[in-house]
Amino acid sequence: MALGRNYRDHAAELGHGVPAEPLIFLKPPSAVIGPEETIRLPRMSMRVDYEGELVVVIGRRASRLGEGEDPLAYVLGYTCGNDVTARDLQQRDGQFTRAKGFDTFAPIGPVIATDLDPSDLRIETRVNGRVRQRASTRDLIFPVPVLVRFISHVMTLLPGDLIFTGTPAGVGPLADGDLIEVEIEGIGTLRNRVRAE
Repeated sequence: MALGRNYRDHAAELGHGVPAEPLIFLKPPSAVIGPEETIRLPRMSMRVDYEGELVVVIGRRASRLGEGEDPLAYVLGYTCGNDVTARDLQQRDGQFTRAKGFDTFAPIGPVIATDLDPSDLRIETRVNGRVRQRASTRDLIFPVPVLVRFISHVMTLLPGDLIFTGTPAGVGPLADGDLIEVEIEGIGTLRNRVRAE
């Protein structure tokens, strides 16, 4: 699962308003790659963007969590993610499936941090060593507990499921040969190279 427009500054940079409730979409398992693996730029897109994000890793089955239940008790841990997006296709299609579903468009890693408070973590995205995104998870419109509870009322969350929590402002295009790094406090740095098909 992934969240759209979950930072106010990112919604603004794309010319969108802030959603009234979490805006969720799906990325296919075939999009997932690990650290040091290659992001492939598909030929059918003329602009592919990086989106550095905190990713929640579900540890226990969660369905329709009640108000008295702690959503974080269902979380195994957290990792870094990159919600790679074919921006031109997203704008053309008017929805997210194709634009965010290409193979290699969901890098995650390098580890799952299991003893971490997700409420105020520094996140930084770099392209070829230059900082492009810098924010904190305290700026999430819908924080992690809200997301886990909300999604559990839409679909049952299972161990190993991932929730990409949204990206801050500063998204931009990737090019052949780029090195993209997503670093999150307490987790580490996810590194991936980019190659054109």
